[in-house]
Amino acid sequence: MRSTFGIKQRPPGELPPPEDGEKVGVMRRRARQRLSACGLACVADEAVLIVSELVTNAIVHSGGREITVILSLRANFLRIHVHDGVPSSHLHPKAPSNAAEDGRGLVLVQSLAEERRGTWGIDDAGATTWCELRLATS
Repeated sequence: MRSTFGIKQRPPGELPPPEDGEKVGVMRRRARQRLSACGLACVADEAVLIVSELVTNAIVHSGGREITVILSLRANFLRIHVHDGVPSSHLHPKAPSNAAEDGRGLVLVQSLAEERRGTWGIDDAGATTWCELRLATS
């Protein structure tokens, strides 16, 4: 699955408009449909949550105008790749404080990746975030 969509460019600190936020739900639905169609419903819940977190981060933090979401199979892994085209100076996410109301998305992505014996990372100087989930072997 490969989906590219535009978002409104806005100044740093300004919240995204509702129509950009709605694209998160569209990407979740597309990911679930594609995974189910490929016989990968067993990993769909985790993958959809990761898609949601990575796309939300790209919309809220990138400052870019276009986001690409790619789901692909590599060996025995599902790879989720979100590219916003905008390098970031924040290549390593900070752990949120206990009182923080946000900032837990990448911690959740890391936890889900570890549970599925996978990994996650940031490439392209921060313009791409990815996650790999190991698929069950029979």
